[in-house]
Amino acid sequence: MYYIYVLYSEKHLKSYVGFSSDVHRRLKEHNNKKSNYTAKFAPWILIHKEQYETLDEVIKREKYLKSSAGRRWMKKNIKWPRSSTG
Repeated sequence: MYYIYVLYSEKHLKSYVGFSSDVHRRLKEHNNKKSNYTAKFAPWILIHKEQYETLDEVIKREKYLKSSAGRRWMKKNIKWPRSSTG
């Protein structure tokens, strides 16, 4: 199984979309500054995840969520923390 996930940094008002077979391990890596891009925006919280059976499906979904249409979908369909506009 693979998961698409959306992280949110309340401190920096930033979001991040990624995928992994182990979302909780990946969240720990982001918060322990093991990822170059996300290190400077820690701490992160998990605000959304979706499950997919194949790598192809999860990569397709990640590309969509990173597009302008996907960002609009996230703003409309994900419950964002109060300090965010999505």
